[in-house]
Amino acid sequence: MGHITNNTTTCHVEVLQFVAYTPLFILGLLLNATALWAFVSRRHAWTDTHVYMLNLAVADFALIVFLPFRMVNAFHCLRTTYLCTFLIYIHYVNMYASILTSTAISVHRFLLVRFPLRAKAWQWKRRTAIVVCVVIWVTVIALAAAYRRTYYPEKLKTCYERWSDELLPPDFLITLVVAGFTVPLLIIVCCSSQTILILWRDKFNSGKEKKHIVGIVTANMIVFIFCFTPVHVSLLLKNSGIQLATAQTTIHHVFLVSEWMATTNCCFDSISYYFLFKSLHPSAGPAGSISRTR
Repeated sequence: MGHITNNTTTCHVEVLQFVAYTPLFILGLLLNATALWAFVSRRHAWTDTHVYMLNLAVADFALIVFLPFRMVNAFHCLRTTYLCTFLIYIHYVNMYASILTSTAISVHRFLLVRFPLRAKAWQWKRRTAIVVCVVIWVTVIALAAAYRRTYYPEKLKTCYERWSDELLPPDFLITLVVAGFTVPLLIIVCCSSQTILILWRDKFNSGKEKKHIVGIVTANMIVFIFCFTPVHVSLLLKNSGIQLATAQTTIHHVFLVSEWMATTNCCFDSISYYFLFKSLHPSAGPAGSISRTR
């Protein structure tokens, strides 16, 4: 269904969005720029773990640098042009690149702990990490290109919002929610749980070190669930076809909050970078391997 866009009647000032995204942009920019600088300055010491973390930092940084457009839109409603289409896809491409990279890191971490002796002999690990990261970017960009018309200007009520009667194509929605979130979530929960179980059973690491590592793995899993579950639940609700005006308003507000929550992941990831650079030198055994991962 086509619409005639009129920003003066469909867009209004959203001060809360500006207030919410401003500190997130400042903090995220500082943390991720610092992380990227640290990665580049220590490129001689890169391992496969560093490749995954660098990919995560790039995805987070690319999402953060375009947040000022959203902040400007909160006060001066941007016209619904192809710039809006680009901004929406930049946001989602980088969000799903981050989700898939986090999934790869979780699997990689589990393999290091589950097969520590074999892991030392895997000389091709860094090359594999590079291939995995390339595949992730090709996949999310190809998906965005395939469904590029979904966020064309005529589909948009405002620069960051589709018309309420313009539901996402079912196959696109299923791909985002199932392949883009549910499957990664199950993999992360499974791998993290197994990693924690293996570490607790390890008798060769001190109790303090073990608790520290288990805490990091647990925190990573909780942050993933906290950041990305609400936005996908609200995405389903938003595209459920509910026509009741009061329900649509509530769902709209929930979706805006959940999008902000998903974006906060860019800052939480920086904590992982800190622990990575704190343990640049490998240690023996599973704990030594895991301390260098996300």
